[in-house]
Amino acid sequence: MTTVPSFDLTGRTVWVTGAGKGLGRAVAVAAAHAGARVAATARTAGDLEKLAAELAGVAVVDVVPAAVDDPDAVDAAAATILHRTGRIDGVVNAAGISPVFVRSERLSDADWQRVLRVNLDGTFHVCRAAGRAMLEQGSGSIVNVTSVHAEVGAERIAAYAASKGAITALSRTLAVEWADRGVRVNCLAPGYVPTELSNGLLDSPRGEAVRARIPMGRTGHPHEVAGAAVFLLGDAAAYTTGSTITTDGGWTAW
Repeated sequence: MTTVPSFDLTGRTVWVTGAGKGLGRAVAVAAAHAGARVAATARTAGDLEKLAAELAGVAVVDVVPAAVDDPDAVDAAAATILHRTGRIDGVVNAAGISPVFVRSERLSDADWQRVLRVNLDGTFHVCRAAGRAMLEQGSGSIVNVTSVHAEVGAERIAAYAASKGAITALSRTLAVEWADRGVRVNCLAPGYVPTELSNGLLDSPRGEAVRARIPMGRTGHPHEVAGAAVFLLGDAAAYTTGSTITTDGGWTAW
């Protein structure tokens, strides 16, 4: 008998952080169209309400505003999702910032700590809160958004790169800890995709150098990254954990 991989998320609840904009929003839309009920989290409720309105008639979207760098707020968000839906089947940690673009000797302690607090601490807070529910139900898939700069160095993004490299290490550890209890943990490493986070760089003189290095000759689109997230969330990736899928148009292949 032939088994056909399934990318269907019908009947599952997928929690997406950073869902108001950029890659997080694209992932939320893709998960909804794959059949999932989406729990959408971001700091700004207005962005989430717009997402829910766009997806009306496609899927149920639970608007759950929270700041991921606040562990109490994350725990409260997880409790709200569980109260409304009864379970958390998937998580995509897409919330992140990179507010500074300076050489390391000029990077302040405050900016270093702010980036790591949101990107790394926030990812851990959500993994821990969702992981508890997933371990209790005996199943689940967590997808943590990292970056090509978790593996490849670049100038002026020390805090961002450090946070993303640490997320990769965290994800591998969680994958090992939770694999025998039905919970998978993987990473998704996008290359250069125009979003609110990257537009400043891509619109600068350095943006031309970035594009010139991409073998496919263009930057990506958010939905092209979101497709990989849907794969990792579903049964098609049932034997995949502790791994990273890179979606960068070949940028890291040089």
